[in-house]
Amino acid sequence: MPDSAGLILKVLLLSTGISIAIKYGVPVLSKIPVTSAIALTTVLLPCLIMMGLLGWRSLQTNDNNPHH
Repeated sequence: MPDSAGLILKVLLLSTGISIAIKYGVPVLSKIPVTSAIALTTVLLPCLIMMGLLGWRSLQTNDNNPHH
């Protein structure tokens, strides 16, 4: 049972942190000019980050497994 309470507390704290970041971060972000380059970067950046992380993890896995 304490593990469940810890998980619920972590989710609650993370949710609170995200909501505070949205509340105070959005006015700062609204000062960025709206251009197609910024929109394209906003859309593609998460995909590129995940691609890099998964590629790095794949290389780490292959280094540990000499049969591949």
